[in-house]
Amino acid sequence: MNRSPHLLLWLFLLSSPISLAADKSLLNLDKEGVAIQGFDPVAFFVLQAPLKGKAEFTSEHHGAKYRFHSAKNKAAFDSDPAKYEPRFGGYCAFGVSKGKLVDIDVNAFQIVEGRLLLQYSPSVRDQFNQDVAGNLKKAETQWPTLVEKKGK
Repeated sequence: MNRSPHLLLWLFLLSSPISLAADKSLLNLDKEGVAIQGFDPVAFFVLQAPLKGKAEFTSEHHGAKYRFHSAKNKAAFDSDPAKYEPRFGGYCAFGVSKGKLVDIDVNAFQIVEGRLLLQYSPSVRDQFNQDVAGNLKKAETQWPTLVEKKGK
């Protein structure tokens, strides 16, 4: 009749924020569920420039629709989506570092540590770049809280 260890385990699991947060996501999408304002995520890496995607080349990943300029870029994304999807759900990385969700300008992108970061504007990107490591660390720290509070 020693049920208390099992009861304590169940109470812990039910109250654990980890189990609840794991089910939430937070993505910067348009009304149709399209990420990055319809721009091709692979192009940022390959061309080092934003390039509008086409509706006929669309993939879905983690609840977001991604559009691609070509079948080749779509295939690259489909083989390794984590490599190409934007960090912080496609929100402004500097905004996330401040605990805020801010929209982006695709021209203010950058690749940091192999990940696509988007920023509100080129001048905000410049501010972020004054301390890339520190601001990235702050954003990584703030992101789980934002997902928990504002995610679905």
